[in-house]
Amino acid sequence: MDSKIKIQHLSLAFLLLGMLAFQATSRTIQDASMQERHEEWMARYGKVYEDPQEKEKRLNIFKQNVEYIESSNSAGTKPYKLGINQFADLTNEEFTASRNRFKGHMCPSIERTPSFKYENVTNVPSSVDWRKQGAVTPIKNQGNCGCCWAFSAVAATEGITKLSTGKLISLSEQELVDCDTKGVDQGCEGGLMDDAFKFIIQNNGLTSEANYPYKGVDGTCNANAEANHVATIKGYEDVPANNEQALQKSVASQPISVAIDASGSDFQFYSSGIFTGSCGTELDHGVTAIGYGVSDSTEYWLVKNSWGTEWGEEGYIRMKRNVGAKEGLCGIAMQASYPIA
Repeated sequence: MDSKIKIQHLSLAFLLLGMLAFQATSRTIQDASMQERHEEWMARYGKVYEDPQEKEKRLNIFKQNVEYIESSNSAGTKPYKLGINQFADLTNEEFTASRNRFKGHMCPSIERTPSFKYENVTNVPSSVDWRKQGAVTPIKNQGNCGCCWAFSAVAATEGITKLSTGKLISLSEQELVDCDTKGVDQGCEGGLMDDAFKFIIQNNGLTSEANYPYKGVDGTCNANAEANHVATIKGYEDVPANNEQALQKSVASQPISVAIDASGSDFQFYSSGIFTGSCGTELDHGVTAIGYGVSDSTEYWLVKNSWGTEWGEEGYIRMKRNVGAKEGLCGIAMQASYPIA
């Protein structure tokens, strides 16, 4: 009897050891798989870390992000998908610190009542896409420089220049980064689209991307390059705040600079679909509304970003339009403005 009990105990012990070994092996395989995915991701995006400790840290962040992305997608409860993009080894705090530098806190909080040239527009089409009219340059990438404000202002200026002259010219964000530094705008440290428009007006224009190429770092103003103006604007106006109908009239007329709260993880990893993610109204990112439309009865804004074509829908995002909040989703209707040719 004792020998039988001993054999049973031994069998149970071996079974437990086998299960523990299997679990450990499974974990190792999963970790190895994640490590392999991280290596492939590093190769795809040209990521190199300074030492093994940094690489280990980034692998752990990558793992957490991938698990979040795949869990969100598999749940199938959102009308948009997330993707493992170039920001997958960054925490959300690191991501927002390096990319989102719109200085919304420096804007007055009162609702502005500016002159608004599109006030009496009544014939508003059901959908608009300024890319189809040749008024939008290809997607650009601001890199690790927090000058989203410059890309937003430039995209809006490129749009009105095309509409007023018939010429689509890629204009210089780097000129704004290097030369528009006497006021609120401070290159990679952030700025405001309205102040960028003021600079372009006072400077009597802006030069081309080809003439003053983007470097992605704060530099010294190149007076010779920036003296060659290829586009000018006469003024700018603010869209009446917290009014998506006023914003629609504006976007129906030209590409519009808008500020949004882009701080959420879902925005960081947005890949496709109509974005309805949770976001506040702490405006921290400048982008450009270049259209709007309806998909499966859901109204959306079509927005050009400056994070390269690997993010979103080849660099663009569709954000839900006409939401319950007067500020619009992520505050898109709070501080919109546009240049006047």
